[in-house]
Amino acid sequence: MKRVSEWLMSFRNLRTRLLAWYFLLAVSTTGIAIWVTRQIYCDRLYSQAEVALNKEVERFQRAAEPLATQPLIRQQDVAALFDHVLADYVPTENEWVVTFVDGQFYRSSHPLPDWLQGDPDLMATWASLETPQQQRLEDANQNVTYLAEPLIVGDEAVGVFVTMRDKTIAYQSGTGAIRLVLKVSSAVLGGFFVVAWITAGRLLRPLRLMNQTARQITESDMSQRIPTQGSDEITAVTITLNDMLDRLQGAFDGQQEFLSDISHELRTPITVIQGQLETLAYRPEKQPETIALITNELQQMNRLVNDLLLLTKAERPDFLILKPEDLDWLTEELYLKARSLTPDRNWRLEAKGLYPATLDRQRFSQAVMNLVQNAVRHTQPGDVIALGSAVTDDHLRFWVRDTGAGIAPADQSRIFDRFARATNNNRQFEGAGLGLSIVNAIAQAHDGRVELSSSLGQGATFTLIMPLEPTVHRSETPEHESHFDCRRQPTHR
Repeated sequence: MKRVSEWLMSFRNLRTRLLAWYFLLAVSTTGIAIWVTRQIYCDRLYSQAEVALNKEVERFQRAAEPLATQPLIRQQDVAALFDHVLADYVPTENEWVVTFVDGQFYRSSHPLPDWLQGDPDLMATWASLETPQQQRLEDANQNVTYLAEPLIVGDEAVGVFVTMRDKTIAYQSGTGAIRLVLKVSSAVLGGFFVVAWITAGRLLRPLRLMNQTARQITESDMSQRIPTQGSDEITAVTITLNDMLDRLQGAFDGQQEFLSDISHELRTPITVIQGQLETLAYRPEKQPETIALITNELQQMNRLVNDLLLLTKAERPDFLILKPEDLDWLTEELYLKARSLTPDRNWRLEAKGLYPATLDRQRFSQAVMNLVQNAVRHTQPGDVIALGSAVTDDHLRFWVRDTGAGIAPADQSRIFDRFARATNNNRQFEGAGLGLSIVNAIAQAHDGRVELSSSLGQGATFTLIMPLEPTVHRSETPEHESHFDCRRQPTHR
């Protein structure tokens, strides 16, 4: 019972089932092909025999036409007819002509075969025939086809003409050849089955590796990858799975890094709030200052949480509400809003792109204002902060330029990462380090990017580059309203 259970369990294996179906298909195809070949071969033998026998019977009928019209015929006339027919007969290998006169054997084209001499019943049947007869004699050692034609004069059969062809040797030769083909095919199929078993094992090896790799991947170790070899479909699936694992590991590492960063960012305000609340009982006269400090810390935490939620929503398909906007008026509005932040900077509007663009007005404005606030944070009173827009090669370019401290080359490669802050002269600028991450997320949501050009002491230029017609598909139902729709001037164009 245990062996039967193990045998049944083996068919759950893909390799075994695949080879079993392959073997069944191959054996069935080979068997059917050999059987059909044998039938075609035998039918051709019988067809050839029938054609030859019919020709001999037709020759006999033409010779017997004069006698058939006579009202009276003698036995000597019938014998003379058969002698004439046999005299004109051209002997063929394994073919005989046998004649009967008045129910008795008369003569044959050449000596009768042994099997016919030993079968007097068949000879008697032929001698007494009154109607034409065609039949096959088949057994394990004999394959004969005969055609018997009686000679009818008036209403009486005065003789019988029998022609027969023995295909036993040809049949046995063909059957032997087919048996040999069957044996060779069986041996070849057996060899191919062994080769197919080995090949299937190699082809299915990536699937086993996938299974092993999937079992080894845990929350703490996602570094396992499936080895790839070749260029077939399974290799393509393996490469796709490895790419998926890379993305999952990147997302997992990003999540771990995000949790580490957010816990670090929240630890400081929570510690400050907790310390202030603990000391408030001992210094009640400091209550107004303490409440103001705690409120400020809570506002910073609230802003941090909102920024993080925004970055999370940036990956959703309904993050943007795309509409056609006039770039020139939008540039002017953003410039007017930016210069209202602080009047002690040298604000400039350098250019306005005179072309409509499809974008999310509120998200785009948020990205620009983040760049403006970043410029204000890194400049001093009197420094230049310039805004401008232009259209080149079906892309809009919106830049924010300042003449502030600039960004160190070492910081430029990471400045758009979450919680990244530029460090100049060993001084870290204030802020949670999410503003430029939000700018980059909004630009990418528009199928665009952010370019940075900066040198220490010479300021920085951030440029938003986005297509005029993004290919992204976003929601058409607004989830937020633009703060700038109150002023809808006609386009400059």
